[in-house]
Amino acid sequence: MGGEQEKWILMVTARTPTNIAVIKYWGKRDETLILPINDSISVTLDPSHLCTTTTVSVSPTFDQDRMWLNGKEISLQGGRFQSCLREIRARAQDVEDKKKGVYIKKEDWQKLHLHIASYNNFPTAAGLASSAAGLACLGSACRSLYGGFVKWDMGKEDNGSDSLAIQLADEKHWEELVIIIAVVSARQKETSSTSGMRDTVETSALIQHRAKEVVPKRVVQMEDAIQKRDFPSFARLACTDSNQFHAVCLDTYPPIFYMNDTSHRQDYQLCREMESCRGNTSGPNAVMIARNRQTAALLLQRLLYNFPPQSDTDLDSYIIGDKSILKDAGIKDMKDVEALTPPPEVKDNIPPAQKSKGDVSYFICTRPGGGPVVLSDETQALLDPLTGLP
Repeated sequence: MGGEQEKWILMVTARTPTNIAVIKYWGKRDETLILPINDSISVTLDPSHLCTTTTVSVSPTFDQDRMWLNGKEISLQGGRFQSCLREIRARAQDVEDKKKGVYIKKEDWQKLHLHIASYNNFPTAAGLASSAAGLACLGSACRSLYGGFVKWDMGKEDNGSDSLAIQLADEKHWEELVIIIAVVSARQKETSSTSGMRDTVETSALIQHRAKEVVPKRVVQMEDAIQKRDFPSFARLACTDSNQFHAVCLDTYPPIFYMNDTSHRQDYQLCREMESCRGNTSGPNAVMIARNRQTAALLLQRLLYNFPPQSDTDLDSYIIGDKSILKDAGIKDMKDVEALTPPPEVKDNIPPAQKSKGDVSYFICTRPGGGPVVLSDETQALLDPLTGLP
């Protein structure tokens, strides 16, 4: 190592998208290596709407590894973080920064500590693959390492060497799809995915049948539907897989409930719209995938009719992400929301007091997006280049 009085700090910042499963991974065959018991397929979401930004800094002046998530320092003592850090150090290569006169040899990484700051612009641990996005920035999670449509091959090897992410198609392949996410709750899940999977594998009689008999066939069918842009097949497979995932959660002891009453009511509305389908999340937030912008506009009208914001809510903060869908839906302000007519299945107008005001915190409109990128603009870093602190 080198540098003026060994007080240098090197930093890098990356932006990584989140993803939504359409064939769900649930259960691990190896808890330490985080190897799944089944293949899975996901859609990477546009990082301009949902992403994790992570800055990693290294310096000989740091006396311990530290991490901040959304501005709050968190412990790195957990096994998952420690495994990730060990793998980073093991894989790290020689690094040279000629401008600062710094040269880090491969063997030096074992003696250096890291400062990490990560920021999610979406609810953390609420079922929207925040861990996948955050860890993809560090290098240990494969689910968000590619854009478009991604398959996680579970692999067969005990060491996980063949458990890999495979891009099935990039984000341009089926770019007319629109994803609408209803953020029902931004709170962390009562049952984390890690503990939920462990309980399911240990207690559910259905999980092995799902992993061995059902999912392998669905994965092949879903790959075919994606390649052909066959939305009816895509929707059927995504919805039935989501149904089975929640059935497996109910078959777990004690049972796991990720959907709440609002989630179920949104699901009912979704099932009425034949050109939309449900994404697969382990949380209460409902994910809806529309065939195209026209369908998305109709779906958004329906959602806003049944789940309007509170009267004092700013519409601009109630619909985030791709706000142009509002224009397609013919909605400019709250007056347009209040003037929405009932969907065809509603025979009578629902009195305002009976509508589900306040049950949804906000909606996110997005689309398939690209994979991770390194941010060269130093102003986007989350750590101070002089101190290595937020």
